[in-house]
Amino acid sequence: MTHQSYFGMTLIVLLTGIIIAGCTSNNKTKNMAQDFLVYVGTYTNGESEGIYLYRLNTANGELTYFSKTTGIENPSFLAIRPGGNYLYSVSQVRSQSGDIFAYRISPQTGELIFLNKQSSEGAGPCHVSVDHSGKWVLAANYTGGTVSILPIMEDGSLGSATDVIKHHGSSVNPDRQKEPHPHSIWVSPDNRFAFVPDLGMDKIMIYKLDLVNGKLLPNDPPFFKTAPGSGPRHFTFHPSGKFAFVISELASTITSMKYDSTNGALTKIETVSTLPAGWTGESYCADIHTSPDGKFVYGSNRGHNSIAVFSFGEKSEKLSLIECEPVQGDWPRNFAIDPGGTILLAANKKSNNVVTFWIDQKSGELTPTGHQAKISMPVCLKLIPVMKE
Repeated sequence: MTHQSYFGMTLIVLLTGIIIAGCTSNNKTKNMAQDFLVYVGTYTNGESEGIYLYRLNTANGELTYFSKTTGIENPSFLAIRPGGNYLYSVSQVRSQSGDIFAYRISPQTGELIFLNKQSSEGAGPCHVSVDHSGKWVLAANYTGGTVSILPIMEDGSLGSATDVIKHHGSSVNPDRQKEPHPHSIWVSPDNRFAFVPDLGMDKIMIYKLDLVNGKLLPNDPPFFKTAPGSGPRHFTFHPSGKFAFVISELASTITSMKYDSTNGALTKIETVSTLPAGWTGESYCADIHTSPDGKFVYGSNRGHNSIAVFSFGEKSEKLSLIECEPVQGDWPRNFAIDPGGTILLAANKKSNNVVTFWIDQKSGELTPTGHQAKISMPVCLKLIPVMKE
């Protein structure tokens, strides 16, 4: 059976940035449903063989398997170039310097076509991102304590790193914070700064981006300090560009901040727990996202096995916990929200499943769609819109 007949149609990946306007009800949304290709990054020390490709039906939340890309070890985080035509993946090898793999995305099928790989310049690369111009890839190396920047060539392949920054420092947790652990790297909305939550240092390092020469330059201020022992992990901007949020793995908290785009400075607003009152079990945060309209903030709890849902008021600047929705699985790592803000997908590493949820766009609450995909050790989800020919 061909891939085209498998779907019953040719898939055309839209090679332009598509933002789907949010709807006021799930029924209206379903009538305007836009399907997505879903790339699933995994750990390959189980049954997984690499990066998996699914199709998400946004009318009902169903995930349909399409294909897989093999030949890569531990593709634990993925990034898609603006325009949707190239995908970059870490190969998270902890004992030695890892690699960043470059793939072209087939516009007919969405399948990945290997281009090349380059050293991430550090052990244990755990996160990769692409700047908004689509010319540079940035990587965070958790075990190696470094961050790097690599050029994207004209054919989408990667050149060798043009800059590597080594972090120095530690914090109060003797088991997890004896040394630096850059956990992710994010580019500001205006493409001028890079932000690196470092779990080992309890800091969000801030760099000025030199996108002519491919350099991560010291900034003033050089960092934002989180609470001792909190372990900052992932980071996101509010759609307005005026606020930012960091989720801390060790403390199970979200910190909201004001963002000053003139100098890259972050100013704390408040820190809130991602766990319900009275919870005493072991839990570690992983990922964070806002809804496309900025009214809600979502964070994943590994251990409590839930997605924490918060409302956020731009005027009040306050986060208010709405619910902690069970993820129908174990150890939710990465999760994703479609651009229309109608479906959330949660990747549950230990239970080997990706579960889909409806998002109530008025309340922010999550409801399981009843659909899931069984995938060995899923840890990253990236979406590209598709359309019927």
